[in-house]
Amino acid sequence: MGELVDRVDERDVVLGVVDREEAVRSRWLHRIATVVCRDGEGRFLVHRRPAGMSRFPGQVNWMLGGAAGVGESYEEAAARELAEELGVIVRPRFVFKFLCDGVISPYWLAVHEAVITGPLRPDPEEIAWYAWVTESELADMAGREDFVADAREAFARYRALPARPAHPGAS
Repeated sequence: MGELVDRVDERDVVLGVVDREEAVRSRWLHRIATVVCRDGEGRFLVHRRPAGMSRFPGQVNWMLGGAAGVGESYEEAAARELAEELGVIVRPRFVFKFLCDGVISPYWLAVHEAVITGPLRPDPEEIAWYAWVTESELADMAGREDFVADAREAFARYRALPARPAHPGAS
C-alpha cells in the first residue's frame, strides 16, 4: 500500500483511511495542504515542477504542498511539505480552503501563507526552477498554458479575498 490519506466527505469530515492513489483513481475526496511563500518585499515564490513528476510535470505553480497524511491537520501537512520541498522550517498561516474539483481528482485544498526570509534549499525532485515575482507577474504567469490549472483557481480565489494584506507578517 502506498501513501495513506483520510478520505473525507463534502463537509471535510473523515470517512476512513484510504490509499492516495485509490482516492485519486476513485475520485474520492481527500485533503491537500499548500503554502504560498512570500518574501520580505511581498513577492511570491513560483516554481516549475520537474519533467519527470507524476502530477503536473514541467508545469509552473505558485504553491508548494501535497496530501495531508492520516490524522494530520492541514497546518501540520503544510509545514511538513514546506520543509520537504523547500528546506524551510516555518509555521504557515492558514488563509482559506475550498472544495476543488481538480484536474486529476476532487479534493479539499487548504491554502496557507508563509514569509520566507532565509536561504532556500529546494528539493530538485520537487522543484526544477524557482523565482520571486510580483503579484502582477504572477497574474500574467497564471494565464499561461503551463500553469497548473488547480493553482490558477486557487490564485483567483486568493485574489478575491476581501481583506488581504500587502504581504503576510512573518511567523
